[in-house]
Amino acid sequence: MAGPTPSDLEQHVLLAAWRLGNEAYGGSVRDELEAKTGRDLAQGAIYVTLIRLEKKGLLRSRLSDPTPVRGGKAKRIFEITATGVAGVQAARQALDRLWDGLPQAVEG
Repeated sequence: MAGPTPSDLEQHVLLAAWRLGNEAYGGSVRDELEAKTGRDLAQGAIYVTLIRLEKKGLLRSRLSDPTPVRGGKAKRIFEITATGVAGVQAARQALDRLWDGLPQAVEG
């Protein structure tokens, strides 16, 4: 993969977007991260990260159709790119290498 490995938060956002597929927009990504990690992240932090990942080419976005409610707005839906998949896979492999060979328990 070209470029640096995504940060921890970027990896979490990428994985949530990948998992959510066509339902990956700011609010759903935040909800998914809270459900899976227990982290309560500000909505602004999620949007900033989504936009940063799109600028890096790890995500791409499109506008959905407006919601059916009166005055409904379109949502920006995010999709992981092949580069994004490669990035999270590289990060996982690096972490697996760090875990490999550790003793089972640390005495303290």
